[in-house]
Amino acid sequence: MQYNNKEIFEGLVKTQMPYGKYKETLLCNIPMHYLEWMKRKGFPNGKLGVQLQTIYEIKLNGLEHLLEPIKQVLK
Repeated sequence: MQYNNKEIFEGLVKTQMPYGKYKETLLCNIPMHYLEWMKRKGFPNGKLGVQLQTIYEIKLNGLEHLLEPIKQVLK
C-alpha cells in the first residue's frame, strides 16, 4: 500500500502509539532510544511502521523542525 507524504507527516503529529511502553504518546514525541530499539527489533508492518520509520529518520537527522508547521496547522 502506498501512503502520501502529507498523510504520513500529519499522522506523525496527530497519531498516538497504539501499544507498548509509549502507548497513547504522539508518534512525534516518542523518544529516540525507543525508536532505535524498534529499529533493531523491526518496525511493524503497515502504516504505523512507515510512520515510525519516518519519525526515526527525522530525529536521526535532526529534522524535527520540519514538523513544527504541521503542528501549528493541526492545532
